[in-house]
Amino acid sequence: METYGTLTLCATPIGNLEDITYRVVRTLQEVDFIAAEDTRHTRKLLNHFDIHTKLISYHEHNKMEKGKELIELLKQGKNLALVTDAGTPGISDPGEDIVKLAIEEGITVTSAPGAVAGITALILSGQSTRRFIFEGFLPTDKKERKALLESLKTETRTTILYEAPHRLNKTLELLYEALGDRSITVTKELTKKFEFIHKTTLSGAITYFEEVEPKGEFVLVLAGKDLKTLQEEDQKVWEEMSIEEHMNLYINKGMDEKTAMKQVAKDRGVSKRDIYAYLHQN
Repeated sequence: METYGTLTLCATPIGNLEDITYRVVRTLQEVDFIAAEDTRHTRKLLNHFDIHTKLISYHEHNKMEKGKELIELLKQGKNLALVTDAGTPGISDPGEDIVKLAIEEGITVTSAPGAVAGITALILSGQSTRRFIFEGFLPTDKKERKALLESLKTETRTTILYEAPHRLNKTLELLYEALGDRSITVTKELTKKFEFIHKTTLSGAITYFEEVEPKGEFVLVLAGKDLKTLQEEDQKVWEEMSIEEHMNLYINKGMDEKTAMKQVAKDRGVSKRDIYAYLHQN
């Protein structure tokens, strides 16, 4: 029976080299190959820890060809480590693709965990951490981006976004136009000497970066829509609609009269009996 190798996702420091784990250093020393997003960048890390394992380039632009090559090596019994430029591979990078391929081929995939920029930013942000979502980079496709921004209008959870410096101002403007003046924490240089954590509003962030040129990779932690405000806005929409229109809205969607009446009562914050009485009076 063939014995396949193991693919280990190794988290590397997001800034401070002391944040690497003993396990990651040992894994990078012991595996047969290291698949790296940028071999020149990873070589600096390996040199720092006196690691001499052979590097293979694996990034967004060669993932189709190199992915097959890595799978073949794993099938031959070779053990591979996967690293990204910084942080945990598989988040907003092609690590996701090689993990899927490996699992489909019955290859063992494991993780040597460590730093994640998004979570680090979240816990330092001063925003709510109880419920959150990760959106990564805004889509480049206009239609997709518009749909995402539309969904964030009613999102009550904290949203974590990544952004490059040359797109930061545009992204802040798009968020402000779509969502109004939400609270946001802008972070960069996390774990480094000049760590930057700036809690402000979207309008405040726009003003700040009109005066200060954005440099470095950013993590944005955006407050969710206040639930009470969202409920009040919903209530206002229903109040502007007649009960007959409200009922027809649900009946046209295929609900029976009884179920529609129950939903209308729930939307308007009244009892089903009140809706029943109104309809039969009118």
